[in-house]
Amino acid sequence: MSVAFTKEDSAETAAETMLPEKPIPEGPNLVTAEGLARLEQQLAEAKSAYETALAIEDINERRRQAANPHRDLRYLTERLRTAQVMPPPDTTTTVAFGSRITIERDDGRTQTYTIVGEDEADPKTGTLSFASPLARALMGKAVGDVAMVGEAEVEIVGIG
Repeated sequence: MSVAFTKEDSAETAAETMLPEKPIPEGPNLVTAEGLARLEQQLAEAKSAYETALAIEDINERRRQAANPHRDLRYLTERLRTAQVMPPPDTTTTVAFGSRITIERDDGRTQTYTIVGEDEADPKTGTLSFASPLARALMGKAVGDVAMVGEAEVEIVGIG
């Protein structure tokens, strides 16, 4: 095998491991206390995965295995640096960051969400980013208020 072929192979492998950065959302990085703890846990896991990858002897495999955790380390470090922990809402009369809200959609479906930070949001598990169109439409509203989200109408039926 020629040296030129080996270098080309290494260059291709290096290119494979240069992953694009995870996008950092614009605006403030609001989080709940639980969200901050989760970011810290994810950072610890990324550090562990990165250190494990660095122990791999084969340089090409080490690059491949280290690429994702290294990118996660950069992202999570920045998110933790900019995190602004928000206290739980002090009222249940209006929707705020941290509120647990129940809405009724115009098609009759009832859904409950807690409004949280962008990195901790997962609508399938009942958490909704404060930057989402639905959360933005509901902020500051009270039980019985109606909001338009796109072409759909939702009514707030509970705030906890």
